[in-house]
Amino acid sequence: MGVEEVAPETKGVSVELLATVDLAGEIEGMDGRQLRMRKVTIEPGGIFGPLHDHVGQPGTVYILQGTITDHRDGVATVYGPGPGWPEDRNTTHWLENRGTVPAVEVSVDIVNKFA
Repeated sequence: MGVEEVAPETKGVSVELLATVDLAGEIEGMDGRQLRMRKVTIEPGGIFGPLHDHVGQPGTVYILQGTITDHRDGVATVYGPGPGWPEDRNTTHWLENRGTVPAVEVSVDIVNKFA
């Protein structure tokens, strides 16, 4: 792993669950899955880690305030405010707020409701 791919543990992060939809009966083959929407706030200097993947948990992110640096494949990309990044089965990353104001994102993903 490169330097950019090693992340400290999560710090300075709060997560608020905004809504869920049980996908059983909505889409064939989605028993045990739910569509989830969360508001994630990363304080200045905060880390959303460690390095993690999104296998079986696809999603997308929209940044409401501030900027978030996404670290993946040895590359650091800054997003926000506005459209963020996709999170698919090929995503392995960690996040940080290098800015001076809290970064606030809305994250929508599909998760195993029993995990």
